[in-house]
Amino acid sequence: MGLALTPIHIGGISIMRQEKRLKPWTVVRLLPNLEKVVLGEFRSWSDADGHLQLLKRNAPADSLKVVFDPVTQA
Repeated sequence: MGLALTPIHIGGISIMRQEKRLKPWTVVRLLPNLEKVVLGEFRSWSDADGHLQLLKRNAPADSLKVVFDPVTQA
């Protein structure tokens, strides 16, 4: 996912770009080795859940979840 997830480092402080702060709901695929693959980021839970339902229809065997991933500000 390109620059939207790239942190900016200023004086030793990592600051996420505005796009990431605006999209805290994430659809992930859970892998057997306890890793996750981000499939999409959304502004609202309902958008993320709608995308999750679509993905589950196309790949019912995959372990897919909607997670809330807030970005804390220092």
